[in-house]
Amino acid sequence: MDKSQEKRALRKSLLEQRLAMTDRMERCDLLQRVMRIWLVNRPDIVIGAYWPIKGEFDPLPALHRWKEDGELLDEPQPRRIGLPVVDKLHGTLKFHAWFPGCYMEEDAYGIPKPKDTEVIVPTLLFVPCVGYSTGGYRLGYGGGFYDRTLATLEPRPFTVGLGFTQGFIDDFEPEPHDMPLDAILNDNGVVWPIS
Repeated sequence: MDKSQEKRALRKSLLEQRLAMTDRMERCDLLQRVMRIWLVNRPDIVIGAYWPIKGEFDPLPALHRWKEDGELLDEPQPRRIGLPVVDKLHGTLKFHAWFPGCYMEEDAYGIPKPKDTEVIVPTLLFVPCVGYSTGGYRLGYGGGFYDRTLATLEPRPFTVGLGFTQGFIDDFEPEPHDMPLDAILNDNGVVWPIS
């Protein structure tokens, strides 16, 4: 089995495990708490995230709370949240402003995206993980969108992977194109960097 076949098999296994989790609600609640605590004292006012699919953790409730906290603090600039929209020409992602109730439409992959909202540039980017390992490496769905996007964004945002404990890969070997994340959070807390 070659490297790409191994990754496909691992991805399939991890997705099946994630979809079969019986304690998903408890794990989601724990990761919401971890994420909210982790965001305290972050200087960012523009955060990119994702719309959850295939049993992924949903970061949007914690981010909406983060946005509301900024309003309560009466900060000079409003906090903003962006969701990815595929740039078909370059195979990268652009982030469009999202807020609860904004009009959404499906992209080419059937994933909801904000319709007709402005493009924003995140300084912090939450990335979904099918799997993850030490060193900040993640296993995604295999499309390469995040790796290509991170390779082109200037300045590069601080990147944080989000996943469940079941997604940890003990012996993951990154490929040359894999871009390491700056941090990884799971339902137990901060997984990377190890302190």
